[in-house]
Amino acid sequence: MGKDREGTFHPRKGKPSGAGKTELGTTGLKDIDTSEFDNYLDVADRYTVGEEQPAPNIPVRHPNRNVDKGEERKQEKRDNNNNTNGSYKSKAETFTVERTSTTPEELPALMSKDQLTALANFNSSVCITAYLPTHSFGGEKNDQRDNIVFKNILQQITSQLREKGMDMGRIETLLKPGYDLLRNNEFWLDLKQGLGVYIAENHFKYIKMPLAPTEKIMINSSFYISPLMPILSSKEYFYVLVLSKKQCKLYKADAFGMTYVPTPEVPNGVDDVVRFEDKDDEKLFRTDTAGAGQGANFHGQGAGKPDEKKHITIYFDEVEETLWRDVFNTENVPLVLCGVEYLIPLYKSVAKYKFIWDQPITGSHEHDDINTLYKQARQLVEPYFQQRVNRALENYGNQSATGLTSSIAADVIPAAHYGKVSHLFVQKDEHIWGTFDEMENKLVINESQQGNDEDLIDKAVMKTILTGGEVHMLEKERMPGQSQIAALMRY
Repeated sequence: MGKDREGTFHPRKGKPSGAGKTELGTTGLKDIDTSEFDNYLDVADRYTVGEEQPAPNIPVRHPNRNVDKGEERKQEKRDNNNNTNGSYKSKAETFTVERTSTTPEELPALMSKDQLTALANFNSSVCITAYLPTHSFGGEKNDQRDNIVFKNILQQITSQLREKGMDMGRIETLLKPGYDLLRNNEFWLDLKQGLGVYIAENHFKYIKMPLAPTEKIMINSSFYISPLMPILSSKEYFYVLVLSKKQCKLYKADAFGMTYVPTPEVPNGVDDVVRFEDKDDEKLFRTDTAGAGQGANFHGQGAGKPDEKKHITIYFDEVEETLWRDVFNTENVPLVLCGVEYLIPLYKSVAKYKFIWDQPITGSHEHDDINTLYKQARQLVEPYFQQRVNRALENYGNQSATGLTSSIAADVIPAAHYGKVSHLFVQKDEHIWGTFDEMENKLVINESQQGNDEDLIDKAVMKTILTGGEVHMLEKERMPGQSQIAALMRY
């Protein structure tokens, strides 16, 4: 719209917006609302000069302005708040980084050899390993403390990577799957005793660990695997049998936990096996139970009613027969009996299985929480779990004069890489920094981590496992020669 030099108003052709009160025809304006017309004149006076030229005092946005500038500034502010070393993050850096499509992937705690090999041999310019203890039950789980610890770990990783000179865009790409996992509430409600996380470009894997590791962050060119060794090298397991007149329960346990073993053919208590039939003389027999054969199996007891101990003994005999057939006939591991004191000898009197642990757990435990029961049983059989490492240390001592042993890192590390180690002993939470070139057989050991140094203990551990050797992680006082690493050689 505009006015001519004489101040006459000339509206645009066509139908203006605004309820259609004004119609424009070829002859000009007709049927226009007077108040509306006055508004048009007022707007024209305020915003135009001459023939629709904008007035000089009117601010005008440039047609090529960046309409996303406000959002960019907000993003820059967020990024700079997260920046720990004070360097400024450019706009190009913020918006040109491609976000990763990598999703968190779970690995089993007991990995196959192929899975372990892939994780151990993974190499990249940046490999991030993080371990943290977690909770499978209790107040810490309900309070989401594990989430908070993991968030702090992600922030520490960010800080360490910034100190190494990595830009925020790349850091965000690496850690995005971690923050996705942080928001997965179902994940944090289904944890075990520990969590191991392995992060690299286009790679984010984790392991729910059945033991609590020491909290640790490692950034290197490969992943740090040693905290997994107790899981991978522990082969011992045992059974716990809870004895009761109403129901016997079998559990299988290892170094880290215990699970219930379903035994559907085991009779459900004394009454499921033993009853009396009023006849000319009373005879004891057990009723037919699933898998127990056809018809009733009579056990003649002569005249008179047998006492309760005989009832229980017959019941235990049925339990033991079923467990022997379904479980124990191929086993030679400890069986811990658990029950009130007078039941223990009754079960032993009918047991075929000869590996019953000498010390039982006495008392009424049929309603115990599985974790509480496991802790008692695990403490009881601790000598069983120490047998393997004790034998290995004894063999090391016996061979110490033959040249098949060494507690010198410069000897042990190359031997592990070449598959010569039968038993490797390493001190818990210790590191030896340096490099080893297998092709050149060249070993460099540094007092502290330098440049591209690797943890040589960690590499020796993995090489020993992958070549069929055994690894024993020990406290300092149990280490041969009081060294960080020692080995018993195959040849």
